Amino acid sequence: MVDAFDATSTQETEAPMTPGELVIHYRRIIEISHQLSSTYDHMSLLKKIVSAARELIHTEAASILLLDEATGQLRFAMASNIKPHEMEEIAVPLEGSIAGWIVSHGEPRVIEDLSKERSHYQGVDNRIGFHSRNLLGVPMRTHKKIIGVMQAMNKENNKRFTDDDIITLRTLAGQAATAIENARLFQQSDFIAEMVHELRTPLAALKASTTLLQRPDLPDTKRSDIITTMRGETERLISLTDDFLNVARLESGRIQLTVAPFEINKLLTECVDVVLQQANEKNISIVIEENGYSAEADRGKVKQVLLNLLTNAIKYNRPDGKITLHVEPAQEHEHPFVQISVADTGYGIPREHQKNMFQKFFRVPTTENVARGTGLGLTICKHIAEAHGGRIWLESEQDVGSTFFFTVPLAD
Repeated sequence: MVDAFDATSTQETEAPMTPGELVIHYRRIIEISHQLSSTYDHMSLLKKIVSAARELIHTEAASILLLDEATGQLRFAMASNIKPHEMEEIAVPLEGSIAGWIVSHGEPRVIEDLSKERSHYQGVDNRIGFHSRNLLGVPMRTHKKIIGVMQAMNKENNKRFTDDDIITLRTLAGQAATAIENARLFQQSDFIAEMVHELRTPLAALKASTTLLQRPDLPDTKRSDIITTMRGETERLISLTDDFLNVARLESGRIQLTVAPFEINKLLTECVDVVLQQANEKNISIVIEENGYSAEADRGKVKQVLLNLLTNAIKYNRPDGKITLHVEPAQEHEHPFVQISVADTGYGIPREHQKNMFQKFFRVPTTENVARGTGLGLTICKHIAEAHGGRIWLESEQDVGSTFFFTVPLAD
């Protein structure tokens, strides 16, 4: 069941845990299990699982590979040592790989010296510049099937993997597999219900409009107003379906990023030009504060985030207000990132609503008089930032304004 190589290795054997250490260890597993069972956001869930694996097994890196049933390959869903855009470009075959063997046989494997293992797939290490010395991998099994593999690489302090490590990772992998399946089901059912609810309003308006148009005594001026209403509701339906598709792709974890270096200042200027007329209508000024940084990200997706934040900053700003775009370096997960912020001088967001701003279809009740959007824009922004390995958040004060921040990788 478990393969071990290089019996003469200088690696030290880790002493078994004492009863007291075991109690603390399994308390931590139970605590992590509770966290997993209450997390339904796909990306947040995967990050928690990988972080837990590194913590409990004491390794330099950990990863999750999920089986893509359409291609029959394993693809990285989350890895502590691989950038998000690199994960998408790496496919691990079932044949001729350790992870593939684990999926096919449904058993864990321990490889203490990967340099002597013929089935070690070198493509990943070569691609990301990471040297894997040893590895523990276990199948991720739901009650129906194996959905992937969880791996822990490079035991810390040159130690060897122990039986406790295997038991721990198998326990964590089982909990993680169930949590991932539950999150998928929750997202699907929740999203479909929300989507149907949102579609009903414009569809009802269109139905009522067609009924009115059939009346022979309808004045021409009223007929023109109804046609204008129908055009607006049709455009809203198109916008909703576009956003639905975007969210569905992003939440599936299969977003395709086209990553390349680009100058942030040029992108900011480009985005401001797009919204300038809209800002001029409210006499809102836009200022760019940028110091020549470049990002290594999907330019089109970052533009989508910026345009969404700029549009909101204009929509929820005061007449004669101001918007400031600011760029500075940041640090995320031990890697250099760049932080971009969009600040407005609008009405601000009440504190009790701030935690819900990135949820699907959420709209601040106090902004009901403002033109209604799809309620998906900030959700899309969140997924795009996280797909790059970054994050998005806000700071807001009522009657002062709001600032939205997001991070993307900094170009070398």
